[in-house]
Amino acid sequence: MSLVDAVETQPMTLAALVEATGLSRATAHRLAVALEVHGLLARDGAGRFTLGPRLTGLDLAGLAQPALEALRDATGESAQLYVRRGDRRLCVASLESPHGLRTIVPVGMSLPLGVGSAGKVLGAGPGAMGARWAESVEERERGVASVSAPVRDAAGEVVAAVSVSGPIERTTRAPGRRYAEAVLEAAAAIAAALQRQTSSGSEPSAWTPS
Repeated sequence: MSLVDAVETQPMTLAALVEATGLSRATAHRLAVALEVHGLLARDGAGRFTLGPRLTGLDLAGLAQPALEALRDATGESAQLYVRRGDRRLCVASLESPHGLRTIVPVGMSLPLGVGSAGKVLGAGPGAMGARWAESVEERERGVASVSAPVRDAAGEVVAAVSVSGPIERTTRAPGRRYAEAVLEAAAAIAAALQRQTSSGSEPSAWTPS
């Protein structure tokens, strides 16, 4: 669990895990690989350890993939999906903008609820209806703006936040004017996919290691 705790806030190399946990390199590697096999840890494109699919809502991320791709293609900016984990938000899906200058939020990154448009959407709490969308400008990171909308289940509960983010040079300081409708469409598409899965009575497929 110390390994899981260590990567909850950001992806880590094996060396960083050793430093964060105090475990020997051999022990940290052995345990991390075992956790990876069971889906509790995973590795990103750079080979760093992150939270695995059994902890990051892989099924929801899979349902959201088509809508996130459409959102990225429509806006030209990076798209993300977040879920609430206590007093933080966890990125469970992330697609990068094709532009050289872009926002990068790795899957598995944990961020505070108090800043950013996704934090505003998720921070309202269970059952809160709130605004249809939220925007932020340089709240979490200098030069970055974002727009987010809640994804609701059939009962109206907020289960996730879908976001688009990018540099202010393209998003402007009023990103909602430019991207709110596209983000709302993505949120509706994800909610519809979630409802279809729920109404079909099918259980999310079990995760198996490749």
